[in-house]
Amino acid sequence: MKRFDVLRHCINVLAVVLFGAVAFLFIAYGLAYKNVDFIEEYFDILFWSSFAVCTAAAFAGILFYIFKKQAAYRLTVCLLVFVDICAAVFFFLCSADLLGTINSVEALREYISNAGSLAAIIYISFCLLQVVLLPVPGSVAVAVGVAMFGPLKCALFSFIGILTGSFIAFGIGRWIGYKAVCWIVGKESLDKWLEKLKGKDYLILSIMFLLPMFPDDVLCFVAGLSSMTWRYFVVMILVTRAISVISTSYSFELIPFTTWWGVMIWIILAALVALSFWLVIKYSDKIDRFIKSKFKLKRGD
Repeated sequence: MKRFDVLRHCINVLAVVLFGAVAFLFIAYGLAYKNVDFIEEYFDILFWSSFAVCTAAAFAGILFYIFKKQAAYRLTVCLLVFVDICAAVFFFLCSADLLGTINSVEALREYISNAGSLAAIIYISFCLLQVVLLPVPGSVAVAVGVAMFGPLKCALFSFIGILTGSFIAFGIGRWIGYKAVCWIVGKESLDKWLEKLKGKDYLILSIMFLLPMFPDDVLCFVAGLSSMTWRYFVVMILVTRAISVISTSYSFELIPFTTWWGVMIWIILAALVALSFWLVIKYSDKIDRFIKSKFKLKRGD
């Protein structure tokens, strides 16, 4: 039994070391291509900073495990795995000489446009990955689409990609996220906090999806952890994504920042958004009861 415990401890310690090393190797080999001026100019700083961060993260994970801080240790492992994925994507972009491409709207438009008939498919795939994997704001993806296809086609293509990505992210949160968070914080603690949010999760999450100030891509994963049903999520995401995509696609063309009246309209819109959010919070109980009365469903439907 003791031999098994020793083996388990060694595996847990080696896990954080391995994840930290993999992250650094992907980053280091990606940086070695030096196909971006910024990387070439600050290569030494980026290289040693990456080494220091990965080493510190692995060392912290080891300390958390030694001092039996299980939640902190498991969170560190999850963060290192996420960094590994991001580092692998970074290495792929560098090896394929695409890092400079996605770093510039003009260059990305030229790259995708050269794909001819596949341009729409590439852009839709980019929007899907933007929700599930890539740390790129949705507004950036839509801005690229407007520059490439114009507002109408951009709204259609980005809506397809973002909607598909939203469904995938919700599914991951529903089927995998609960077990992953349970592993980090413990089932009892997670269930306790989910119970606290259960009364208002439909309303709060719906409003957060609708308003532009919240990271709606991340919220898709969070929604999968909540009591929100599949049926409600599909309806809600169809409405909120359509509003956000269409408004973003046409907003900068219809309401320019280069005129005084355009700036004034944006200020008024921002004030209306803030007022709407305040009213929703104030009357949240009534609105939440109304929403649930229209979707009398149980979790998992």
